[in-house]
Amino acid sequence: MNKTVTEIEEIVAMSRGDVKAFNALYARYHKPVHANILKLIDNRELATEVLQDVFLSLWQNRFKIQVDRPVGGWLFVVSYNKSLNVLRSKLKESVAYIANYPEEIYAEEDSSIQEEIFNKQMEILEEAVAVLPKRKREVFKLCRYEGRTKEDVADLLGLSPQSVADYLKQSNKAIREYVAKQYPAYAERSLVIVFLLANL
Repeated sequence: MNKTVTEIEEIVAMSRGDVKAFNALYARYHKPVHANILKLIDNRELATEVLQDVFLSLWQNRFKIQVDRPVGGWLFVVSYNKSLNVLRSKLKESVAYIANYPEEIYAEEDSSIQEEIFNKQMEILEEAVAVLPKRKREVFKLCRYEGRTKEDVADLLGLSPQSVADYLKQSNKAIREYVAKQYPAYAERSLVIVFLLANL
């Protein structure tokens, strides 16, 4: 069965309270999400806490997940939002680059504002990814949204692992530049995308 169709079915089932569907999504994504968190939080215990919080949020927000958006993208953004919050509250003295980041994302905002901010972050990320050249877009989605290794992506697309690494680096740079250019007035909130890509 087509993977995309399967995932859509799992998201729909999860929205109805199907724990098996949730577990299937967890099994597919927990390793890449955890790996992405570890890139920001160099502490496995804290990273595991954030991972649990991310998937708790997925379950709690299962009614709001849009089937036309990749759940990998949702997890990608949420995991970095939560990682930055942890760095801000627990590790701010030892993480210099986060010192000037706005106070905890979502911490003082009501749920409607939280949802609005998240949707805007997703919109910006998806828009930036959509304008990438086809090959770079494919590499970015496979590596970041699906959590595939560079070797897996290389085999799938008929590229060398080094080419995949180069495409991914170029994609990250292009997305950062797109966000900075197209959304200067949204800089405070779009910075989450800039930060998360700067460390990948």
